[in-house]
Amino acid sequence: MASSDPKDEADWALAYFTKGDALSERVRGTLVRTLYTLPSSLAAGAASGIAASLVVAWLSGSTVLYVLSLALTVVALVRVAVAVVLSPDSKASTSKLEIFYEVGAFTYALLMGTVAAASLILEVEPAGKVLLAANAIGYGVAICARNAGRPTIAIGQLILVCMPMFAACLYLGSLAYYAFAVTIVLMVPAMASITMNVFKVLRDNIAAAETSARLAAKMQNLARTDAVTGLANRAGLNHEMVEKLMNVPADQMMGMIWIDLDRFKEVNDLLGHPIGDRLLQSVARRLQDVTPDGATVARFGGDEFIIFCEVDNRADCMRLASEVHAEIMRPVRIDGERLEIGASLGVAVLPDDGADADSVMQAADLALYHAKVGGRRQTCFFDSSMSRDLARRREIEAELRSAIQKNELSIFFQPIVDLSTGRIRTFEALVRWFHPQKGEMRPDEFIPVAEETGVIVTLGNWITGQAAKAAAQWPDDVTIAVNLSPLQIKAPGAALGILNALREANLDPTRLELEVTESLLLDDSDATEAFIRELSSRGVRFALDDFGTGYSSLSYVNKYPFRKIKVDRSFVSGPEVSKRTEAIIRAVAEMGAQLGMEIVAEGLETVEQVTAVRDAGCTLGQGYYFSRAVPDYLAAMLLAQERDEGSGRRIAL
Repeated sequence: MASSDPKDEADWALAYFTKGDALSERVRGTLVRTLYTLPSSLAAGAASGIAASLVVAWLSGSTVLYVLSLALTVVALVRVAVAVVLSPDSKASTSKLEIFYEVGAFTYALLMGTVAAASLILEVEPAGKVLLAANAIGYGVAICARNAGRPTIAIGQLILVCMPMFAACLYLGSLAYYAFAVTIVLMVPAMASITMNVFKVLRDNIAAAETSARLAAKMQNLARTDAVTGLANRAGLNHEMVEKLMNVPADQMMGMIWIDLDRFKEVNDLLGHPIGDRLLQSVARRLQDVTPDGATVARFGGDEFIIFCEVDNRADCMRLASEVHAEIMRPVRIDGERLEIGASLGVAVLPDDGADADSVMQAADLALYHAKVGGRRQTCFFDSSMSRDLARRREIEAELRSAIQKNELSIFFQPIVDLSTGRIRTFEALVRWFHPQKGEMRPDEFIPVAEETGVIVTLGNWITGQAAKAAAQWPDDVTIAVNLSPLQIKAPGAALGILNALREANLDPTRLELEVTESLLLDDSDATEAFIRELSSRGVRFALDDFGTGYSSLSYVNKYPFRKIKVDRSFVSGPEVSKRTEAIIRAVAEMGAQLGMEIVAEGLETVEQVTAVRDAGCTLGQGYYFSRAVPDYLAAMLLAQERDEGSGRRIAL
C-alpha cells in the first residue's frame, strides 16, 4: 500500500474540503466534470455488480437478495443514463453535476455493500459469498482511482461499500470474520491516502496548466501590443482584422485609413527619442478619441498608424478620414515645446477597393504613397488608376535593372561655364535611357522609380563610374559633377564605392564634384556627415544643389565643406522671377564671395539671363543658352574646339 506524510495529506485535505480559494474552486469545477467522462466505464462496473448480485440471488433463491439486486439494477441504470445525459460539456452548474453524481454514487455503493453483507449473513454457498464480497471490495478500491478528482465522493463510496460488510463481520463473530473486519478497517485509510495523493497530483497539474494558459495569453497579448503607444502592433492588427472580417455581415463595408506622420524623424533627431515617443503616444490617444467604438487602431511601425473599422458607405469613410486628419494636424505641446504635426493619409474601403484584408491594405498603401508624392499633408483615396501606376512602376523597375546589365543607358554631359571667360569648367553627368522598343525614357519617369525601389544605388554607382572614365580623357582642369541620391549614402560602403570608381578610371579625386540636395542632408545627418568627411579628406569636392528650395540652407553651408552652390533654376528662369529674386541671387553671390565659394546659376536660356546673373555676382552658369547635355564624344569635341588656340573658339556669352 502507498504511504505518504500525514501532515501533507492533512494540508491538502484541508485545502480541498474548505474550498476557500479561487484556484480550488476552478479545479473543483474541472474535476467534477471528469466524473462524467467515459460513461462506458461506469456502465461496465454497473454491469459487473448487477450480474454478480443476480447470479448469487438466483443460486441462493433468497428473496432479500432478489430485492436488493433489483434495487441495485435500477440505481445502476439511472446512474448510467444520468452520466450520458449530463456530459462533461453540459451547461449544468458544477454544484448540480456534483449533487447528481453524489446521490447516485452513494446509493449504489451502499446497495453494493449491503448486497455483499447480506450474502455473508444469509444461507449462501461460500463461492457466492466470495463473489459478492470480492466484487464489493474491488468496486470500492477501483472507485478510489476513478473518482480521485473528488475525494469526498471516492472515499465516501469506499466507506459506504465497506461499512455493511464490516458490520456483518462483527455480527457473525468468528475469528475469520474478525480478521476480515480488521482488513477492511486497514484498507479504508490506506485507500483514502492513495486517493488524496492522486487528487494532489491532479490538482497540481490542473493549476500548472491554468497558470501556463494564463501566461501564454499574457505573452500573446504582449506580442500583439505596441510597447510605446499601447495600441495593437502589426501582429495585433492582422489578428483583429481577421476576427472582424470573420464576424461582420457579408454586406458590411470596412474602411482602412493608413496614416504616415510627416517629418517625424526630425523630432527624434532634434528633440530626442523620448519626446518622439511621447508624440507618438499623443497621436495614439487622439486617434482613439476620434475613431468610433469598436474600431481597431494600430501602430503599424515607426511613425505609421492604421485605423480599421466599420463604415456605412464611402462618404462615411471620407468623413472619418477628414476628422482624423484634422485631429492629428492640431499642434501638440510637450515639455513646453509646441510641435506642429503633419500627416499624409491613404484611404481604402472593403469590398470596393479590395475583397480581403491583404488587398485593401495594398490599396490603402498605394493611396498613402500618392498622398506623399502629391506633396504630403493631404488625404488620398484609392483609385483603380493607382494599381495601373504601380504596375507601370514595377515594369520600369524590371526594365531598368535589365537596361543596366545590357548597357542600354548612356551618360550625357552638360557644360558648366565660367561666366567671366566663357571656358568650360565642369560637365554635369546626366543619365539617358534609350529603350529599344519604347524609345527615349524621361529621367523624371525612371529616376523616382529607381529611388523608390533601391535601384538608384546600383544606378548611381554606375553613373559615377562611367562619368569618371569619360572625365579621365579630358584636360586636367575640367571637373565632372555627379548628382548623389540620399539612398546612395545609406548604402553600406557608399564612400568606398565612389573611391573605387575613381581608382578604376584613374581619375584624381579632386576632379570629382558630388552634388547633394538639402533633402539628403536632412534625411540622415550622421551618415551624411561621415560620408562627406571621408570623401572630402580624399579630395572629392561637394556642391549644394537646388539652393533656396529646402530648409535651413545656411546651417548646411556653415556645417559642410561645400565648394560650390547651385542656385535653383526657379530663381533664374521660373515664372516668379522678379527684382526680389534678383536680390536673393545677389545676396547668395555675395555670401559665396565672402566664403570663397563659387555660385552656379542654373537654367540659363537667354543672353539677358546670363547678363543678369553675372552682374549679380554668379561665377558659373549652366543652361540651354550654352549647351544641352551631349554625348561624351561631343563633350570632348567642345573641349577640343575651346582649346584650339588657332580658332579662338569659346562658348558665346
